[in-house]
Amino acid sequence: MSKFGRFGLVAVAGESMEPTFLNGDWLLVIWGAALKATNAVVIEREDRPGVFLVKRITRIENGKYWVEGDNKNRSTDSRTWGTLDEKEIVARVILRVRKGR
Repeated sequence: MSKFGRFGLVAVAGESMEPTFLNGDWLLVIWGAALKATNAVVIEREDRPGVFLVKRITRIENGKYWVEGDNKNRSTDSRTWGTLDEKEIVARVILRVRKGR
């Protein structure tokens, strides 16, 4: 991951967001952006600092965020951890810069 001001690049590793994002893709992200349901986002869970994951917000309730991978069979997400606080969502995906594979 590289940070350049408010924008940055994040590499996709794994299959949890297929077919939307593929292993090896690079994503342009904006750090600290406003969030809404359906946004693909980068999360950093409080109990795993320094580990960044790409997931999709599927619902927001009472200030808590539910996130899931697009590839439900290959994703560890809120179905395992439960909801996330907003501070655990560190960036919003803007676009895929380079296709993997």
